[in-house]
Amino acid sequence: MTNLTGKTALITGGSRGIGRSAALALSKAGAQVLVHYGRAEAEADAVVAEIQAAGGRADKIGADLSDPQGAHTLAARTRAIVGDRLDVLVANAGTSKAMSIEETTVADFDALFAVNVRAPYFLVQQLLPILGTGSSVIFTSSLGARAAVPNLSAYAASKGAVATLVTQLASALGGRGIRVNAVAPGVIETDMSSFAKTEQGRGFILGMQALQRIGQPDDVGGAFAFLASDAARWITGDTLHVDGGSKL
Repeated sequence: MTNLTGKTALITGGSRGIGRSAALALSKAGAQVLVHYGRAEAEADAVVAEIQAAGGRADKIGADLSDPQGAHTLAARTRAIVGDRLDVLVANAGTSKAMSIEETTVADFDALFAVNVRAPYFLVQQLLPILGTGSSVIFTSSLGARAAVPNLSAYAASKGAVATLVTQLASALGGRGIRVNAVAPGVIETDMSSFAKTEQGRGFILGMQALQRIGQPDDVGGAFAFLASDAARWITGDTLHVDGGSKL
């Protein structure tokens, strides 16, 4: 049911962490994968090599999504590779910064919204000509979009905006046969979640989870493959929480 053979997929922030896991999962299901990176080109090369070694098809594709024209650049480069059809867009690239309300600057706030909200919005806009009936757009949301997490108010606000985009775009694009959903991980042990690597952090995380271990990127990747597949053909405008039962 998660067969994606013959499908094309772009995964932003696909060079590491959850994006890498999503890229590997979609490739394993049969999709041709474009692994986007911002600065981590070497890591993108490694993901592409791993996919190709397993018999899959993959390319790397670079663009700075913090730049106002970054989404437009990425869309143009994507179209140059896949042509007139993109089946799956995983809008995963994101940035986070732990800071109190008092510490948050305008520059901090704008940087979070530039990558987490503006870039995926305009990426969808710019890719609409090659998205069509049966295409799937999947955002990466967060536990922070539905629950209070200490010192992440600005980041959580950006992910709350993503949750709004899911419902708005699902409604707007449903007539074209395009599904729009999100995967909302809890705290996952990645480069972005250094808190999860400390004893204090691990204790806090386990204290709010039903499942008593720290989540790993590979726990999340399969959720993207599911939402991209025909198994999820009647799901749109929804968010799949993949968080080990956090903040129940």
